[in-house]
Amino acid sequence: MLKLQNLSKIYSRGDIKAVDNINLDIKSGEIFGFLGPNGAGKTTTIKMIVGLLKPDNGKVFIDGIDAWKNPIDAKRRISYVPDSPEIYDKLKGIEYLNFIADMYEIPKEIRQERMEKYLEIFNLKHAVGDIIGSYSHGMKQKLVLISALIHEPKLFILDEPMVGLDPKSSFQLKEIMRKRCDEGKTVFFSTHVLEVAEKLCDRIAIINKGKIIALGTMEELRNHAEERESLENIFLELTENE
Repeated sequence: MLKLQNLSKIYSRGDIKAVDNINLDIKSGEIFGFLGPNGAGKTTTIKMIVGLLKPDNGKVFIDGIDAWKNPIDAKRRISYVPDSPEIYDKLKGIEYLNFIADMYEIPKEIRQERMEKYLEIFNLKHAVGDIIGSYSHGMKQKLVLISALIHEPKLFILDEPMVGLDPKSSFQLKEIMRKRCDEGKTVFFSTHVLEVAEKLCDRIAIINKGKIIALGTMEELRNHAEERESLENIFLELTENE
């Protein structure tokens, strides 16, 4: 579902590789965790996947489509929730959701059904008629998640999706992620909450200083670390050694 080939990004200083020759092959039906310290290259990688940053080298394939040669076809298959969503504060919640549904050409009957479903799940029905500028950070995060789910993407890409969510909404999001993958879709997400990644992910990659330093299931990661008690122990050991 998602393939990264020799993906690299060098920033203007020239000698700093934010992302250094990354190769990943992520399957359909998989929840894939992308972990790393601050500044490790997680968000840069994600922005290259979704088309917000152009790689200096390498390729991104989404469902077999070259994401830079055929960007529209690739983007029809994904949804992206950034770590700090920028949305239109002057719109009402319902106007924003309809705007996103229009972009993906979702028929009115289908969008209405999906909106009602996710507004109920994330407890946002009462506020969907209000101006987004009046929303709390958590409410904005819920609205962005709903908008990202409205066209039922094959690949759901999230950068720190739990930030700002209350415990119930975090639980509901994790349930949605698991259910989507059980249906054959794919989730790719970054998080600093290692306990969530440990419990939820089918496979995990750890990036540090732009390079993938570990990749595999929890069992495979344990086999390559001395501190095997938890993902937190493994993560700290590998990133500190690096």
